[in-house]
Amino acid sequence: MLSTPHCECMNEIASSFGTHAGVVWQTLNQYGPLSESALLERTHLSTYQLFIAIGWLARENKIRKEDDLYKLGETNLLPVVGKDAGRLWRALDIWGEVDSVSLSRLARISEDDVFSAAGWLAREGKIDAVIKDVDEKKILFWLK
Repeated sequence: MLSTPHCECMNEIASSFGTHAGVVWQTLNQYGPLSESALLERTHLSTYQLFIAIGWLARENKIRKEDDLYKLGETNLLPVVGKDAGRLWRALDIWGEVDSVSLSRLARISEDDVFSAAGWLAREGKIDAVIKDVDEKKILFWLK
């Protein structure tokens, strides 16, 4: 059973996932197609926050990637992010509460892909999370 502090932090981080997605959407709406580095520069998000936002927006069918540019539109990320979300869900179903570094190994996907998949699952309301160590990108995830 998770303690109350976990739940309080989770509410804040789950809310921030949607907020970051909104920042990415607004930035793409304002500036048009942007590369990952340009999105990081214009949004001031960390890499993991950007990938969580991309996963969230992909689940909402609002973002696509063409060549190296992200743009608003019907998503073409389902084959990648959706598949990775399934792998992440299965790993969490088996292992329970797992940090992002371990999830990368367990799901056999990159850490950036873990964060995109987590954004997808968070948008579906299927996972919770808490930041354990932001400097090392260690976020604990678990199924709701």
